[in-house]
Amino acid sequence: MSFHTTVDISFGDCDPAGIVFYPNYYRWFDAAFQAYLSTFGLNQGILRDRLGTIGTGLIDTGATFRAPASYGDVLTLHLADIKWHAKTFRVIYEGRVEDRLVVEGFEVRGVFVRDGERLRAAPVGPLCDLMKDGAT
Repeated sequence: MSFHTTVDISFGDCDPAGIVFYPNYYRWFDAAFQAYLSTFGLNQGILRDRLGTIGTGLIDTGATFRAPASYGDVLTLHLADIKWHAKTFRVIYEGRVEDRLVVEGFEVRGVFVRDGERLRAAPVGPLCDLMKDGAT
């Protein structure tokens, strides 16, 4: 995959030691995924209208922090891969500052719909198809 986005790390993104406060990586993973969707002409509103979903929510997430990033750094987040399963998809991220690997992470997402009073994960095939078709 060739998609990437950049984050200018600000003072407020860092902890008192001057390194990125780790929850920010999860926020940036989500923002990268939403930006990736937009390259297909998709967003959560369009997915709601086309698929009847309430969103592509998180089921699991994780990260391995390889090196610190700090105020003033520019983090480049790459969507390295998406692994599709019946009711989930796993998005793989790699973050670098210049050539230095800073973070490797993942999100397991589902396409959630209402089922009466409950939420349930729906098949992800229709989302995959929309991404292939570019939401036309």
